[in-house]
Amino acid sequence: MRLTYTDADIAAKAVQLGLIQDGDDLPRQMRGRVVAALLQEQAASESGASPEPQLAKEIVVQPGGAIVVDGEPFPWLVAKQPMEITLHPDGLSTVRLTLIAEAVQIIKPEPREEPR
Repeated sequence: MRLTYTDADIAAKAVQLGLIQDGDDLPRQMRGRVVAALLQEQAASESGASPEPQLAKEIVVQPGGAIVVDGEPFPWLVAKQPMEITLHPDGLSTVRLTLIAEAVQIIKPEPREEPR
């Protein structure tokens, strides 16, 4: 797995994610998110399959809206809307937030035939 990316790779991915316009400089605080997206994309293409969902160990919401999941910057843009954070005494908590996307696609499952 490739662990280094050129500034051009990072800038191209930032443009693809809609973080900047082509030719703009990427703000330093966003580089980690873009590199995380590149690594995730690379890992998915190398494995040939979607990664299995996993439970986050820790989610940190920092001042200014930056989000860190298990020590890694959250690679997607989050809307500046209220987050819903629920803390449970059993230790499992939830964070509900709104992701920003350029396009959203909802795929309807094929209808199942009832057995006769």
